[in-house]
Parts: sequence; C-alpha cells; structure tokens
Amino acid sequence: MFRYTALYINIISLFISIVIFCLLNFFISNWETLTENSNFKAGFEVIGENQETTNVSFSSDQSEDESKDKVNSEKTNEENIMSEWYLEIPSINLKANISEGTSKAVMNDYIGHFENTSELNGNIGLAAHNRGYKNNYFSDIKTLKEGEIIYYYYKGKSKKYEVKDNFIISDTDWTSLENTEENMITLITCVENEPNYRRCVQAKEII
Repeated sequence: MFRYTALYINIISLFISIVIFCLLNFFISNWETLTENSNFKAGFEVIGENQETTNVSFSSDQSEDESKDKVNSEKTNEENIMSEWYLEIPSINLKANISEGTSKAVMNDYIGHFENTSELNGNIGLAAHNRGYKNNYFSDIKTLKEGEIIYYYYKGKSKKYEVKDNFIISDTDWTSLENTEENMITLITCVENEPNYRRCVQAKEII
C-alpha cells in the first residue's frame, strides 16, 4: 500500500516538474518577443500621441492658412471694390469705398451715395458719419478749405474736384443735392451737437 502511494506521489511530482520545465522554456524562448511586443505597444501609444499632436498642429496650421487665405480674399475683394467705386481726399487722409444708399447699414461700412443723385456726371451726392459709429469717414470734412482736391472713382473712370464751399444747411434743405449741368460733388454729414443741421461741402470738377 505504501509502495503504491509513493509511486503515485513520484508520478505527480514528475508531471509537475515537466509542466514547470515547459513553462520556463516557453517564457525563456519568448521573452524577447514579449519584450518587443511590449515596447511596440508603448511606442505605438507614443506615436499615437505624437500623431494626434501633429494632427492638431496641422489643423492649426491649416486654420491659419485658411484664415490667411480668407484675409487675402477679403483684401482682394476690398481692392476690387475700391477700384470700382471710391472717394479719396488726400488732405484729410481719406480713402473709402462708396455704396448705394444712405441707410445706417450702408454707412456703417461705406460712404453712402444718395440714390437720386448722379453717379458720374452732374451733381454727385455722398454722405457719411463723422463720429460715434463704426466708420466715421467724414469726421474731418469740416476742415476742408477752398482749393483742396477731391478724387472720385466710379467703374474705372475718375474725376478730380476742387473744393469751392464748406457750409452749414438745415436738415430739411436738400437743394444742395439737386442735379446740375456743371459736374460737381456734394458731401454731407451731421453737425456735432446740432441735430437740426448738416455740414455740406461742394466741389467742382477740374481738368
């Protein structure tokens, strides 16, 4: 009885030894591969992070490029508008685009053109803010003196005017905007702290 028990124990011990031996051989033979796989995983995670960072940077660069393109596009559009219809008065450092109408929306961004006045010949009527708004293009027309020059550009054609008068009118007096046989330009803006009056600058075309 004891002999069979000892044999049984020896068989179990041998089996366990074989299993342990096989496991040790497996781990020893695959240790390098397991280590490489572990390093690859870590490397992949790092690459993933770098790739994400790179993608973020690329997106940022792309956004900057798109922003630059947008700015350049807007600048090009502005230059195109400027070449079509704009006013220039060198003595007061004014150069601004003109748009049709004299509504608040128009004059927030442009010099407004009185719709019932001429666009090229006769009397051209223009209006703009002089203070307190997004753009106050006529802030300095009160300083214009007789003899100073105004340039007007419309669809590839240009005209040169010489200031003849700078005066105050009632806000209900529109006679200065009536059409004339003589080519001239009329600039109108508000008078500071005088809501019932308007400043009017008139200039006549010179060759």
